[in-house]
Amino acid sequence: MRLDKYLKVSRIIKRRTVAKEACESGRVSINGKVAKPSTDTKEGDIIEITFANKKLKAKILNVSEHVRKDVARDLYEILEGEEDKE
Repeated sequence: MRLDKYLKVSRIIKRRTVAKEACESGRVSINGKVAKPSTDTKEGDIIEITFANKKLKAKILNVSEHVRKDVARDLYEILEGEEDKE
């Protein structure tokens, strides 16, 4: 699944356009490499996102096209930082 879509589906970032902009500005990396919005995500990848004044590091546990809001939190595990939504 595309990175920008994964960020939206998992509700790490609420809107796909905001997720795309974050990727394009170089604030998102996967496994230590700056990622484009179209970067493919898979289970086990480590995502790092730099928000305005916070950093979030999370491990992808599951990649699913459609999930309910109450299950979205199960798609990833927070490794460092706080869960912050834009």
